Amino acid sequence: MLSALMNFLNACLWPTRSDHHHHQDGDGGRQDGLLWYRDSGHHVFGDFSMAVVQANNLLEDQSQLESGSLSSSSSSAPPYGTFLGVYDGHGGPETSRFINHHLFLHLKRFAAEQECMSADVIKKAFQATEEGFLSLVSNRFQTAPQLATVGSCCLVCVISDGTLYVANAGDSRAVLGQLFKSTAAAGDVHATQLSAEHNASIESVRRELQALHPDHPDIVLLKHNVWRVKGIIQVSRSIGDVYLKRSEFNREPLYAKFRLRAPFSRPLLSAEPSITVHTLQPHDLFIICASDGLWEHMSNQEAVEIVHTHPRNGIAKRLVKMALKEAAKKREMRYSDLKKIDRGVRRHFHDDITVIVVFFDTSLVVSRARGPAVSVRGAGVNLPHNSLAPCTTAGAS
Repeated sequence: MLSALMNFLNACLWPTRSDHHHHQDGDGGRQDGLLWYRDSGHHVFGDFSMAVVQANNLLEDQSQLESGSLSSSSSSAPPYGTFLGVYDGHGGPETSRFINHHLFLHLKRFAAEQECMSADVIKKAFQATEEGFLSLVSNRFQTAPQLATVGSCCLVCVISDGTLYVANAGDSRAVLGQLFKSTAAAGDVHATQLSAEHNASIESVRRELQALHPDHPDIVLLKHNVWRVKGIIQVSRSIGDVYLKRSEFNREPLYAKFRLRAPFSRPLLSAEPSITVHTLQPHDLFIICASDGLWEHMSNQEAVEIVHTHPRNGIAKRLVKMALKEAAKKREMRYSDLKKIDRGVRRHFHDDITVIVVFFDTSLVVSRARGPAVSVRGAGVNLPHNSLAPCTTAGAS
């Protein structure tokens, strides 16, 4: 019964897309088994490349690139720029799908109100998305309580008026590739991480949690050699996971295994992003935005060197394949054998991995050039095969 209700909820909130072995979708991307990729495309400030590989039974990573007007006022209203989103879900795909269909719309609404892009606009978009998902959970709690246990990391990058905004809640990562010709050896590229991460494995994050929750001595616990909030979840910030934010959802009909014994009066997790504002310079070449599935298998420096020393076309797919080859190597198996492992079982070898690489054409960034609007969703495939026909969803694109 509960499974049927969740399938119906999925069908009503998120459009279905076919699950073929190899096909080209409406976004110009291609599907090859569990790998989806868009080798190249153009945004208003340069080129981009995207790739996603699935490991879970249902893809929990979602992603998007939107370029053009960033205002809801009209298709030509300022601010103008490019938006990137990487949403790494956990506990299920529902939250990441919800973000993929709502956060950018909220951002456009707040940008229209302020007639500019700013850290405040992005922060308000995160908050509105969190409140929207909270409302969904509240409305469905009696019939689909497991929605309260689903969450997602949320990484957003916005390029507008020569400025790069990076907002993050969770442990996805944005890494800038820079080339300092005056100080570095010819061809050397430098990696600069622009996203702050919120993972209990980081000592400063544990200290922050302990300072925020002095009445909870067990706010972070080492479980199976991994630091987790309340021994449950690694990330300290996310959208969703409302059973750890609102005590009214930490009760029946939520399954007993999810319910905390000790009561809490304020949220144990936060949805507020850390935001970095960076003025783009001629030595800024590109940015890599990826879920933590990529960074488990390569360093920031390794990633930017791969991007810098290979053709732009298909570069996101190349990064994903390099990560998969490293995952196979760690298990003493061949990459060709790893590719044969089906979703679900594949999760024992690697996580869902999403990569977006965006290149900056300095002349376009400086001139505030305007080009055709672009909208790409990454790998929105593999919904339950018995989902009902999609319902009309307010605000979904």
